[in-house]
Amino acid sequence: MLAHRMLFDEPTIAARVQELARMIARDLPEPTPVLIGLLTGSFIFLADLVRALARLEIEPEVDLMAVSHYGPLVASSGLVQIHKDSALDLHGRVVLLVDDILDSGHTLSMVRAHLAARNPRWLRSCVLLDKPGRRQVAISADYVGFEVPDAWMIGYGLDAYGQGRGLPYVAALHAADPAGKDVTT
Repeated sequence: MLAHRMLFDEPTIAARVQELARMIARDLPEPTPVLIGLLTGSFIFLADLVRALARLEIEPEVDLMAVSHYGPLVASSGLVQIHKDSALDLHGRVVLLVDDILDSGHTLSMVRAHLAARNPRWLRSCVLLDKPGRRQVAISADYVGFEVPDAWMIGYGLDAYGQGRGLPYVAALHAADPAGKDVTT
């Protein structure tokens, strides 16, 4: 396992997801939004958010998109590719884009523009983690779980080199992984 330091434990994450669900539910113009999660990192957050919204009598339709902008290294290439698009008709719909982390801003910016071109009536974004110190694109999420430092995050769906995704908490990796590769960028 990669050397890491826990930032947010399970109860803290669960409480924050409930808070986010309450904020989102208050803002939704209708109780049947479309939630679009970005694979793979957001799948745990998305599932917990869907359940939290259901407790508030919000019944979202769920879809997933697969996008990437990381090559063999952990640094963003800046080029975002859609590998799986949403198959839903979003015209006139209420849409919430859900992602694990807002880092450089390239992914959220491109996907938000892509979805906006499909003419939803309402389009907002929600991220579990926000790393503003790494922003390269002027964008912010409408709903943010936690602000995090400039370090590589693992756990609660996030991974590094395929490791750490199943951890029930969010952690920051130490400056180098066991192979000596810098993972803070």
